[in-house]
Amino acid sequence: MALHRAAILLLIASQVYAADFAARYAEITQSATPAELYAFLNALPKGGDIHHHNGLSAPARLWYDTATSPGTLARNSFYTLTRPAACAGDPPVPSPRFLTIQKSRHDQLDSCHKPQYEPLAALSPALREEWVSSLILDRPGEARDEFFERIVPRFGDLSHDLYLVADVIAGNMKLFGSEHVRYIESQLGVAGFLDAAGRPMDPEGAWQIIRNRLGQPDVAASGVAIRFQAVLIRFTPDAEQRLESLYAWVAAHRADWVGINMAGREDNDKGYALRFLPTFRKMRRTYSDIPLSIHGGEKDSPGHEVRDTLLLGASRIGHGVNLITDPDTMLLMRNNKYLVEVNLVSNRVLEYVPDTAQHPFPEYLRFGIPVCLNTDDRGSWDSNMTDEYFTAVTNFRLTWSEIAQLGRNSLSYSFAEPALKVRMLEAYDRDRAAFEQRFDTPNWREILKSVKPAVSGYATRTWKLQ
Repeated sequence: MALHRAAILLLIASQVYAADFAARYAEITQSATPAELYAFLNALPKGGDIHHHNGLSAPARLWYDTATSPGTLARNSFYTLTRPAACAGDPPVPSPRFLTIQKSRHDQLDSCHKPQYEPLAALSPALREEWVSSLILDRPGEARDEFFERIVPRFGDLSHDLYLVADVIAGNMKLFGSEHVRYIESQLGVAGFLDAAGRPMDPEGAWQIIRNRLGQPDVAASGVAIRFQAVLIRFTPDAEQRLESLYAWVAAHRADWVGINMAGREDNDKGYALRFLPTFRKMRRTYSDIPLSIHGGEKDSPGHEVRDTLLLGASRIGHGVNLITDPDTMLLMRNNKYLVEVNLVSNRVLEYVPDTAQHPFPEYLRFGIPVCLNTDDRGSWDSNMTDEYFTAVTNFRLTWSEIAQLGRNSLSYSFAEPALKVRMLEAYDRDRAAFEQRFDTPNWREILKSVKPAVSGYATRTWKLQ
């Protein structure tokens, strides 16, 4: 009770100071140059990233550097497809260039396929840049088909190596910490990992490898807390059985696994939401208090996907782009307990909302539907959390109170355990108050000179920032 009372008092105090800072914030955001605004928003406390696909959220260069590091090479090595050619018996759909496999799989290739691959660590500088680019939507015409059908498969065995995945998670947490993000809720599969010999790893043992890595001092120093959602690919034939196993997994690992998600292209009708209604109802007869954050309404056509997803039991909706076409569900979600996880950059690059100025985000925000900003698959966009805020501020003239509400929502609607949630909200309010004090001066431009953001590739291409 005393902890709760202290949190309320801190919130009231921070809101009073926030009202005083509103005018300075408006001055900065309306008169700063694009580079100054980017630095200002980079320094901003941002709360959490709660719509976060684990592997696809890590920058391609982080994957490359980690996969070719001495520590990884001492244990495993990888080969990537650089010279694809047809061989007898190939499937109708060929493997994408730069598909990456581990040594054990490469050793088993026949004499036609093996020469098509090169060691990942030995790529020429030019090929290395091509490999990095192949995991990013960075060229004209690349959109959702390139992402879903080629980028995702290219990861191959990279995402099956548990030690590599654990090191990438740790490196990514450090990058988020440098942007003043303090919480990640990451969607991660719980099966499919292989050892260096290519043998399947027991999920329990695999999870302990990740858990041990995340307990190391360098991860704690990032200042970022992380929890996991067990994620289901919704259009697989055995998805219902997999969903039941995910419930059992989360129930047995409550300290670190805080919810369940369903992902996958919603334009693949095999994964429609109501297919899973009997299974979710069955699971609720067995398990208590396992939160659901489910992709819904990530479509560029009108529909009731969000309503159907709420019926599954979700309290958070991923994307919710076409919610705007369903007035009854908007009224249901207004001033209610449901939150939409907004992903502005993702929706633009995948062309669900090609013109960000037409994104429904400000309508949800100002209509009273709880929302927060997230990065989704930022590794594939070559973006970061600063880009999400820069997009929102420049397109929709967010007020300071709206900025503060977005940050708080990302933590208060998280599935983190109550004690951690209270600590994060208190820290967020303290950090925001310190940010206000730092920049509430006529000399804010001088202060911004000391902020040196790592400008993303997305920001360089989109806004010509350097």
